[in-house]
Amino acid sequence: MVKKTVLKVDISCHKCRKKLLKAISGLQGVDKIEVDAGKGTLSVTGDADPYEIIVRTRRVGKHVELVSVGPPPQPPKEPQKKPEEKKAEPKKDDKKTDPLIMPHFHNPLTCPVCQQMHVVYTEPNTGCSIM
Repeated sequence: MVKKTVLKVDISCHKCRKKLLKAISGLQGVDKIEVDAGKGTLSVTGDADPYEIIVRTRRVGKHVELVSVGPPPQPPKEPQKKPEEKKAEPKKDDKKTDPLIMPHFHNPLTCPVCQQMHVVYTEPNTGCSIM
């Protein structure tokens, strides 16, 4: 059964988003993934198990909260349109760029997940050896 799983995830940089999408897209049964960085939500549509989606998200190092699991919304029905006359469109010289399409540069100083450093502490050898 196809269902839509909505998760609340902090996506603060392009590198984190890329890791998250790669991890979730590897699951079997995922049909569609939608990321809204402004709201901090991740929507996964398909037959994938919501538990497995949460596990994969946590393996990437993200804190995740389940918002909802349910059937996907039905596509809106469009009424039949009458044929309209074609209007001449003015040429657009000024191209507006979408911030999601613009190239993203990874800045580890602004991403709290990327700032995490793993420190390994080893105990010093206290044993004495006399040769």
